[in-house]
Amino acid sequence: MSAESPVKALLIAVSDDAPAAVYSINRLKPELLCFFVPDSAKALVETSVQPHIAQMPRRWDWIVTPDAHRFMTSYHALTQALPDMLRTWEVQAGELVVDMTGATPAMAAALSLASITSTSRVVVLGQANILSPADGEAVTVEGRERVWLQGNPWDEAAAGSRREGCELFNRGAFGPAASLFRQIEARVSGGQKPFYRALADLAEGYALWERFHYRQAWDKLKTAVKALEMASVWGGPPGLNSVLPAVKQNAGFLEKLVLDPQEIKEAVAFDLLAHARRRAEVDHHFEAAIATLLRALEAFAQYQLFKQHRIKTWDVRPEQLPEALRESCRTCYLDDVDGKYKLPLQAQFRALAGLGDQMGQAFLTQWAKMKPLLDAANHAVLGHGFEPVKAERFHQLYDIVVKLTGVSESSLPKFPTLVL
Repeated sequence: MSAESPVKALLIAVSDDAPAAVYSINRLKPELLCFFVPDSAKALVETSVQPHIAQMPRRWDWIVTPDAHRFMTSYHALTQALPDMLRTWEVQAGELVVDMTGATPAMAAALSLASITSTSRVVVLGQANILSPADGEAVTVEGRERVWLQGNPWDEAAAGSRREGCELFNRGAFGPAASLFRQIEARVSGGQKPFYRALADLAEGYALWERFHYRQAWDKLKTAVKALEMASVWGGPPGLNSVLPAVKQNAGFLEKLVLDPQEIKEAVAFDLLAHARRRAEVDHHFEAAIATLLRALEAFAQYQLFKQHRIKTWDVRPEQLPEALRESCRTCYLDDVDGKYKLPLQAQFRALAGLGDQMGQAFLTQWAKMKPLLDAANHAVLGHGFEPVKAERFHQLYDIVVKLTGVSESSLPKFPTLVL
């Protein structure tokens, strides 16, 4: 018998071949053991299997099918008992081994469906006169030549789940996509694990990015890029090479943002603008989109005021402002909580205009067009009112913001589309 590392849990079908069951159990040495049997085989297990187990499992149980030759009956028995049993035994995805040697065709089909989310290994002890030793490992059980076969169904099934994960990712559901990729990682064989770990890291990185955790997102994307590059060298799935350039470009954007030593970072304004567009185009959440768009507009003004004039909008000194704004600042913009002068959005652009900044002057020029759009944002549910914002209002304001700031669409970070 070949040496095997003990397995966490074994679900073994037994109907009439006790020696095969004994061989499998003694070879795999499961910590947890469950027999899947027809009622007629319970006595066989108790008299011809259990007494010959060399290393008794820590816990054991069985699931009984009322009819070993009916698929739905067997499947019902498994689905009613197996999930709770695995949860009680704390068996994680990929830790279950399934032995189908003693299964009838109906039992085997039921086992395949019921255990697919938990197993990463299926074994069969076949007959030597039916199977070639080249198909597996030749073994001898009670003087008879047998063939030990094993494989991981997830090595094939993973492709379908991977596509599902990619669809979640492309819809902006980065957290669920990461969870699905982690589940696949736990189930596939060793050689495929790094690739799915990289996809999970990738999805987690973009989830962090969506929450503006830039450094953590950068760390995740760096790790993912290295692993995906390695996967592409060894073939990888179709589409991988087309995804990598976009991910690298995003990682480069985050690198510049994170390593920028300035207190006010222009890249954050670019990211806010891209974030607003994603809320509109991916989520169709125009309330969140227009609120983020206004924050992006403010971030551009804050960057320009600080870069050119060292003005912090949340702690401005009146004497830093153009003469026409100083008195308004003293009388209207004093925060009575911390005693600091704080410029609202419109005042920021008026300050820029008064200081001769082109963006500020463009703001004043566009004011007549912007005023009703800003009012719509202000009256929105996430503004200060009760009227949901309309999609066209967001798009109109977005176009004006892009025109005001002079931003090129190509300079905004664009999340990749996963087609793997």
